[in-house]
Amino acid sequence: MKKSGLNKFAGYSYFELGDFIPHVQTIFNDLGLCGVVTFNTEYAQLCITDVDDGTVIVITTPMAEANLKGAHTIQNLGATLSYQRRYLWMAAMEIVEGDAVDSAPPVEAVKAPEPKQPLIQPLKPPVKPVKGKVDPIPPQYVETKPEWTMLIDAPTDELWVDMMVEINNLKISMATDADQLKEMFQVNKALYDKLKALNPSVYADVIDNFTNAKRSFF
Repeated sequence: MKKSGLNKFAGYSYFELGDFIPHVQTIFNDLGLCGVVTFNTEYAQLCITDVDDGTVIVITTPMAEANLKGAHTIQNLGATLSYQRRYLWMAAMEIVEGDAVDSAPPVEAVKAPEPKQPLIQPLKPPVKPVKGKVDPIPPQYVETKPEWTMLIDAPTDELWVDMMVEINNLKISMATDADQLKEMFQVNKALYDKLKALNPSVYADVIDNFTNAKRSFF
């Protein structure tokens, strides 16, 4: 028999149904055998029956879906049934061909993604605090909570300061009590230190907003 199927990508030939089914049917007709393929959602089966004494041999394989690029659903279904029939008959008739897996080109190892740089760069040492301005909340360790965490990434320090002020005002407006303001300041203490280093006067205004917002809850 001649292999008429060709996998151009992997460069190997294979048997299609039309290559061997006519030969199989001729042999079955001479021997009094009948082969019927059936499918369900889980398995495909080939039942070979001896029409003289009723002896049955069943070949079973799990169902697997074919996904052809650019094909419609019904075309993928047809491909699935054709593949199942081909492999069932090849298993029953002990038809051997080259291993498609061994013939395929080697799969390149997937490179692990490089770790992303943090959005917030290492901070410069803070400058001395502005006279007369005291941090509204003493610095201490606090567990990070997403609802109050501020992530700011800007190409310039000037834009970073503007974004910090806007996001800070938004977060303050979301607070419903003084404890939330305290939590917000503690969670983002590193950002407030950076703001103090970049622009002390803006930092002073931000602290004033914090103080006024905190007083509004009492």
